[in-house]
Amino acid sequence: MTTAIQVQGTCKPGFERVKEAFEDNFASHGEVGAALALNVDGELAVDLWGGYADPQRTRPWEHDTIVNVFSTTKGITTTCAHRLVDQGLLDLDAPVARYWPEFAQGGKETLPVRYLLSHQAGLPCVKDLIPLERSYEWTALTDALAAQEPWWEPGTRHGYHAFTFGHLVGEVIRRVSGKTAGAYFRDEIATPLGLNFHLGTPATLHGRCAEMIPAALDEVDPDHPMAKAMMDPTSLTFKAFFLSPLPMVKPTYMNGPQWREAEMPAANGHSDARSLAKLYGALARGGETPDGFRVLTQESIDTGREEHSYGEDAILLMPMRFGAGYHIDIPELQISPTGAIFGHAGMGGSFGYADPDANFGVGYVMNRMMLAGDMIDPRWAGMLDAIYDAVN
Repeated sequence: MTTAIQVQGTCKPGFERVKEAFEDNFASHGEVGAALALNVDGELAVDLWGGYADPQRTRPWEHDTIVNVFSTTKGITTTCAHRLVDQGLLDLDAPVARYWPEFAQGGKETLPVRYLLSHQAGLPCVKDLIPLERSYEWTALTDALAAQEPWWEPGTRHGYHAFTFGHLVGEVIRRVSGKTAGAYFRDEIATPLGLNFHLGTPATLHGRCAEMIPAALDEVDPDHPMAKAMMDPTSLTFKAFFLSPLPMVKPTYMNGPQWREAEMPAANGHSDARSLAKLYGALARGGETPDGFRVLTQESIDTGREEHSYGEDAILLMPMRFGAGYHIDIPELQISPTGAIFGHAGMGGSFGYADPDANFGVGYVMNRMMLAGDMIDPRWAGMLDAIYDAVN
C-alpha cells in the first residue's frame, strides 16, 4: 500500500523493503509520526522518519525530533547497571542493602541486585499511593520502596516492575556512582557515542519533543486478563501501573514539562530512533563501536540477556521472559527467527533491540500509542520481517 505521508531519510541499497514496511504503517496502522533506524555491523543502514509530531498534524516530524519511549528506557538503565559491573563498582549478586542500606527494611536484607533487574524482587508497587503533589519527587518512591515488604518471596516468581524498576535500579546506580541514572548515562554513554537520548530532558529540548497520543480504550480487549486487572484497584497489576493518581488525573501527563524534565529511569527517556539503533548496534557486535568505544564487555552482555525469569508474569498475566534487565525473545511470542534478539520495548509501541546473530541494532519510536493484548504491536511485524530479509 502507499501513503500520502512523505517519509524522509536514507536507506541503503538492499533495504528498500524496510522503507516500504515503515511507510505502510502510516497507511495500514494509523501511524501519525515515527522514526526507524537500523545499524548493521556498526554502520547506519536505515535512517527514516516521517509524519507529524503533534496530534493536530501541524508540526512535521523532523530529523532531530525526540519522543518519550516509555519502557524502552529500561534497556538504557539496564546498560548503565552492567557498565558499573564492568567498572568493578557493582556486584549483581551482592545484597542491594550493601549499596543502599535503608533497603534492608521489610525483610530485604539479603535481596540481591540481580533480582531488581530480572523483575523477581517482589516490588512492583508500594502499599500506598504516592501523593499527587509528590509524583515527580525521586525520594517519595525510593523511600517507600526501601520500607516496603516484598509482595512475594524474592526469586520465587517474576512480575513486571513497570515503574519501580527505574527507581530500584536507578537508586543503586546513584548510590554506587554518585550520579543519577540520567547523569551517569549522559556522561558514560550518551556523550561519548553522540546519542540523542535524554533521561531527564532539559527545557531547552522540549521544542523538539513529539507529543504522545494515548491509545484509544476501544483498542483493548475488555476480556483480556490484564485489561480486567487494570480495572481492579486492588490488583497488583493496577498498583504497578498506578503508583500515583497522576495517570488518572491527567492522561496526557507525558506531554508536560514536569514529566519530561524528571528522571524516571523505567519510563521517561526521550530519544530518536538512530540513537537506539547505534547503542544496540554496539551491543550486537560485542559491546564495541567501530571506532573503539566499548559500551559493555561481552560478559556483561551475556549476563544481561541470559534467561533469569520466564513464565507467567504476575503483573502482565501472560508469559514473559527476562535476562538481567533486558527483555529477551519468548517462544510463545517470538519476534526474531533465532530468538537471539534482546533489548526492550515501551508502552505504546517503541523499541530498541540488538540481534548479535544478525549483527544489527534497531530503534523505532513513534507518538501514536497502541495497546496490544499480546504485547506485540501490529506495526512491528512488517518492519522486522523486512529487516531480517535484508540482513540474511
